[in-house]
Amino acid sequence: MMGSQSTPKTIYLLAAMVGWLIVGAALMYLFPWLADRFVSSDLTHQWMITLQRSGYNPMLAWIGGGLTLAITVTAHVIWHQWFEGKV
Repeated sequence: MMGSQSTPKTIYLLAAMVGWLIVGAALMYLFPWLADRFVSSDLTHQWMITLQRSGYNPMLAWIGGGLTLAITVTAHVIWHQWFEGKV
């Protein structure tokens, strides 16, 4: 039947989607820090100073996004090895 899939696969796909959304949000949160590191202009330095006054901490994105990326990729590999029969 076209368009039907199992409930576990639907749950897996939704969980993977949430994982990728968290990784994307972490990358967006890291953007000012990355811009300051790679472009390194007066504007990006001022941007970082302003953000740090309000509590900006890029380590949150590194740890949260990195951990979520690792979990999402590991779950993807496990799902395809055990349930789909391919890598």
